[in-house]
Amino acid sequence: MATHNIVVIGASYAGLGTAHYLLRHTIPSLEKANNSNTTTYKLTLISATTHFYHKVGAPRFLASPDLIPLSKAFLPIANGFTSYPPSKFDLIIGEAHSLNDTTKTIAIKPTYDSFSPPNSISYDTLILATGASSDSPLWSIPGSHETTISALKSTQSALPKAKTVLIAGGGPAGVETAGEIASLFPNIDLTLLSGSDRLLTRLRPALGAAAQSQLEALGVKVMHITRVKSATSYPRGGKTAMQVVFDDGTVKGVDIYISATGIQPNTSFLPPSWLTSKNYVITRDTTSLRGPVDGVYAIGDVAGYSLGGALDVMDAVRPLCATVLNDLSEGKMGKEGAFKQTVTETQLVPVGPKGGVGSAFGWRVPSFVVWVIKSRDFMIGMVEGTVMGDKFLRA
Repeated sequence: MATHNIVVIGASYAGLGTAHYLLRHTIPSLEKANNSNTTTYKLTLISATTHFYHKVGAPRFLASPDLIPLSKAFLPIANGFTSYPPSKFDLIIGEAHSLNDTTKTIAIKPTYDSFSPPNSISYDTLILATGASSDSPLWSIPGSHETTISALKSTQSALPKAKTVLIAGGGPAGVETAGEIASLFPNIDLTLLSGSDRLLTRLRPALGAAAQSQLEALGVKVMHITRVKSATSYPRGGKTAMQVVFDDGTVKGVDIYISATGIQPNTSFLPPSWLTSKNYVITRDTTSLRGPVDGVYAIGDVAGYSLGGALDVMDAVRPLCATVLNDLSEGKMGKEGAFKQTVTETQLVPVGPKGGVGSAFGWRVPSFVVWVIKSRDFMIGMVEGTVMGDKFLRA
């Protein structure tokens, strides 16, 4: 009996949701319809890290170990897949290093000394959910999750002793981090840099202005149209400080520098012909989520369709899996997925632990609603459910 290998690369929000849905619904439907019993299906999930990281909560995690323990922010990925038999599921801990689109093989390299992944794996169907990475390990896992834990703990221990902090990035991560630190350490001289002429450029100007007002009320200094050219450590007063050079040549010494600037898609292992000019995976349309070639699909931050929001991940899982089912059944089952992207203004940005600013589907929401949904605990309650695939128990 032939085995059709479905490979999902990436085990964050998009990859975990897709893997669970395919295992629970798509593969059983295909095998039930396979009356001739000529094909069986197996899903392999490739993850560079052993643990899922709830990066949404990073601004609060890094501020203090007493607010949300890191044990709640990192959960073993394997725990979510114990109910699937080995004949149907395999978890490979390693990094996709290169991909040969002619032989349909993926080369894998180790990310932990304790794991020895296979040198390569073949695929028949491929789902790319590798996400995107930032310059700092605070916001994404650069291989081993232990690197991110170390970066979080280092920041936690340094903040109580710091007198000056500089945060680069006027988007949600920068604004949220500034709010958390300023609320906990009101005596710190804290500056937030924005490369644009306002904060939160994906929201209407009034909301960016409201966020700035809330930050300034906490004592944060906001500087616009200013970018960091370089940041290097140097000894100062018996400890290590950071020398930051701005794009206008200004030099500033600070105790702590936090980069919360833009992200880059994790696509360096893919053929260049599969990528957009900005190195995101080509998606032929924003409804089926088919990738650059037949049998390849993309979802989440790595995909060309994505606007970078959470809804572009979670709302896309079912449509993508519907497209996979339709393609693998040669149009006999289900119908092509119809992902409907949310393009209206939707973003919630806490500014400290008591509220923030935001909009939902074009409607401005009050600070209290931001607190209820996000600022209260940065959605830490969704971590276990994400790993276990609870959102996709039903088709």
